[in-house]
Amino acid sequence: MRIIGKASSINVRKVLWACDEIGIAYARADDGPELSQNPNGLVPVIVDGDFVLWESNTILRYLAHKWAARALLPDEPRRRAEVERWIDWQATEFNTAWRYAFSAIVRRNPAFRDAVQIEASRRSWNRMAAIVDERLQATGGYIAGAAFSLADIPIGLSINRWMVTPMDKPLLAHVDAYYERLASRPGFLKHGRNGIP
Repeated sequence: MRIIGKASSINVRKVLWACDEIGIAYARADDGPELSQNPNGLVPVIVDGDFVLWESNTILRYLAHKWAARALLPDEPRRRAEVERWIDWQATEFNTAWRYAFSAIVRRNPAFRDAVQIEASRRSWNRMAAIVDERLQATGGYIAGAAFSLADIPIGLSINRWMVTPMDKPLLAHVDAYYERLASRPGFLKHGRNGIP
């Protein structure tokens, strides 16, 4: 299997970490002709034989299903829905919250200079992290329950980004403990807590 996209991309890192968790052998390249098959022109794109797939969270589900990684993505409908709910929440709510502030503070993108929008994004981002904190308090372990699941890959990478972004943020004890739990996983250290926001 080939993974197309720079290893610094948060969405590519989701796929790389999932492959490491599942034990899938892969080759990664920054670019490739298959990238043109994604109408958005974005990474990651995977090439699995003659099958080309894009959209990082869909790729996560595909990999877990194809390689029967039931500990990461259960077959039982309610447990599976719990995992998938948090995967989708990360893509819609969490990502949306941090996009402006991250682009301004870390990427220093000149298109993101509005101080009011930066502050609104920072507050929203902190509110999403507090939701994660409340959820972790309830589960006592990971985002979808007591055990690590596929949902912890996108959530863990988003928490890493939140942790390393230099901005005012609340103290969230359950998020701090979660961050340390994730650090026991080699895939997170390699693709998440590796100095890249």
